[in-house]
Amino acid sequence: MPTRSLTQTEAETRASLLSVDRYDIAVDLTDLPTGPHVRCLSIVTFTCRRPGAETFIDCAAEVVSATLNDRPLGPAVDGRIVLDGLAGANVLRVESVQADTTDGEGVHKAVDPADGEVYVWMSFEPDEARHVWACFDQPDLKAPHGFTVTAPAGWTVTSNSGDARVHPAGAARRWAFPDTPPLSPYNTVINAGPLYEVRREADGRDLGLFARRSLASVLDRDAAEIFTLTLQGLDFFGRVFGMPFPQRRYDQVFMPEFGGAMENYGCVTWSDVFLRRVTPTPAEKELLAKVLLHEMAHMWFGNIVTMRWWDDLWLNEAFAEFACNWAAVSATAYTDAWAGHLADEKLLAYVADQSPISHPISLPIRDVAEAASIFDAITYPKGASVLQQLMTYVGEDNFAAGMTAYFARYAWGNTTLQDLVDALGEAGGRDLNAWREGWLETAGTDRLTLETGDRGLVLVAEGPDGPPRPQVVGVGAYRRAGDRLERTDLALVEVRGPRTPVELPAGADFLLVNDDDLTFATTRPTAGDTAGLLAAAPALPTAISRGVAVATVWDMLITGELTASMAVHCVLAVLRAESSDVVIEPYLTMAGDIAQLWSPDAERASLTAAVAAACRDLAGQPGRRQVALRELARVAGDLDEVAWLRAESGDDVDLRWRALVRKAALGGETAGEVAGLLARDPDPDAKPRALTVRAAIPDAGEKAAVWQELAVDRTVRIGSFGQIATAFWAPGQDELLAPYADKYLELVPGLDRGGMIMAMTFTRRLFPRFGVDEAFLDRAREAAGPAAPVVRKTLLAKADLVRRMLRSRATGAR
Repeated sequence: MPTRSLTQTEAETRASLLSVDRYDIAVDLTDLPTGPHVRCLSIVTFTCRRPGAETFIDCAAEVVSATLNDRPLGPAVDGRIVLDGLAGANVLRVESVQADTTDGEGVHKAVDPADGEVYVWMSFEPDEARHVWACFDQPDLKAPHGFTVTAPAGWTVTSNSGDARVHPAGAARRWAFPDTPPLSPYNTVINAGPLYEVRREADGRDLGLFARRSLASVLDRDAAEIFTLTLQGLDFFGRVFGMPFPQRRYDQVFMPEFGGAMENYGCVTWSDVFLRRVTPTPAEKELLAKVLLHEMAHMWFGNIVTMRWWDDLWLNEAFAEFACNWAAVSATAYTDAWAGHLADEKLLAYVADQSPISHPISLPIRDVAEAASIFDAITYPKGASVLQQLMTYVGEDNFAAGMTAYFARYAWGNTTLQDLVDALGEAGGRDLNAWREGWLETAGTDRLTLETGDRGLVLVAEGPDGPPRPQVVGVGAYRRAGDRLERTDLALVEVRGPRTPVELPAGADFLLVNDDDLTFATTRPTAGDTAGLLAAAPALPTAISRGVAVATVWDMLITGELTASMAVHCVLAVLRAESSDVVIEPYLTMAGDIAQLWSPDAERASLTAAVAAACRDLAGQPGRRQVALRELARVAGDLDEVAWLRAESGDDVDLRWRALVRKAALGGETAGEVAGLLARDPDPDAKPRALTVRAAIPDAGEKAAVWQELAVDRTVRIGSFGQIATAFWAPGQDELLAPYADKYLELVPGLDRGGMIMAMTFTRRLFPRFGVDEAFLDRAREAAGPAAPVVRKTLLAKADLVRRMLRSRATGAR
């Protein structure tokens, strides 16, 4: 069904007219074991401030019948049912059915390849509830929801409020859930299937974990860690926000073919790729902790207090991303979370903020389709870093006091940017309007450098198009102690203009700008001493200080000021000195990416060999073997090295699959080994991994077959999509890959099919990395123009990154 995207003007008009008293939603899932249909009855009780007026309700499912105050209504047009002749008090009844539960939006049916069991999940951000039942699908029309779900007798159903009353309903069972608190439609959820369940009672909480039955042993393995993190997070956020989570029950549901995680109130849905069948690496464990805390923070930022419109999406996402790191370092074992943030997500934000898609953190959003395009590295990691800067600027205690006041004032309501700025400004005793304008309403990245002279040190700060933003910056002074650097002093400098004196004793061997990573800004070596920066990076004493140096190296690479060779060798030197396990994996990935994607053809083999040598060295260190061998499987230089890796992998089936992908890319024969692994590997992901091996083979027929499955037929589940696409775009296969540049452009008009997560994944992962030139990137930019906003912005960001790669490849050694 063609649908129209809700505009801000329409949402404001509707919100001024209506107040929603409640939703009563009856959902029938009994067709799903053998069929595609989800049937719903939505009863909406609402009032109208101007009786006789007209509005509409959103429903992009097939409408079976609709009545307003017992009066039949006309059919839905463009996903909307016109509601005319409104009374003061109204009852709307809409029966609907959604048959597209495979590739559609809002609801998805998944079949577990391990045992054939059927599972269904629903996920509605930003406005996909309308694809399942009729609702006023905008964030500022919040109301209690009462869900009744009829499901097959062997299924378990989860929803926001938990504690359902379950009764027989013929051959099925009916689950009647208590009313939710007032929620926006996108914060609601239903998940169902023959779920395996683990529960724990602790600290007055009733905590639940769910997964498909075939993952029961993995969930059992990870349950204690997840429960511990959940309790730590609930305690921390309840304290710093001055408001404990109001509901006793808190469920987390790991579902197949789900993308990422979604913060449904009281019932978070996760992709079950987070339940890893092999022992997770330190970075993977930290990622699980941070995602858990991110989604939990949304219980307050997004659910209890919700942005009025999508122009303030950052009130949800930036705060949740900031808060997950804050909670991790303050309340859990993951005390290097900010170092992990700097080594990974923040670097993506620096690229995005210097690209054609750069935008203010808070910006006008015309309609919901445009809102889907800003779930990006600026809203998330840049937003998180900016909020870390704000906490530094006002002080952590004042920041927490402002949060407490904010939630006390606005709980269960909707807010705007100014509401939060006012609460934090009052608590911190600062006028934050200049801070708001600079950090939230201005795009781009500040640049910080140090000048040295007879009058001492001066911090020189430039804004994107003028003066710098107000911020507090750390400048560290270091002295040599053998082959290491020790910090002797730290100056916290409050930037109010382009030049700020820095009070530090003379005689430092090295000066580090943005020490402790307190702000979001790029830096350059003092006095242009690039060699000094490269030498100092591995000698710095902490994961954060080394990370700040690596961030500068990365930024100089992407802006063409540093060669791939210099960047790779610096990152490898940091790896040899690194003490924090959580950043080993992102740094190895960075080194491998630079060697394979950014280096000139003539240098690729030698740089890849340097990364491979570092992997072999790290494989001998306790706790780092798994990560190192995984990266070696990506960068092994020849079949002999793959054979060595195969011998080292022993019975590790995961490593054997990874080694086979590399063997295939290098032209080795893999068919027999693939058949053998398929026969012995019970993992339902074994077949996608076999397809990953095929994707890497340098053969035109195999490339065509994989592209058909991946891009045209869309038979690959989202959890496996990235690894297969990465193998497809293998370095050194330019001639084979060149025809797929135009094939990609042919896909662009339909890349938004399946909702926001699918659109971003397909657009980004399928984008060509080899076999293209700048002329192709110009054509890609033109093709992006008429595409859906989420596709357009994702494509433009990827095109800009590949353009930077091409220029780096053309630079050569200096």
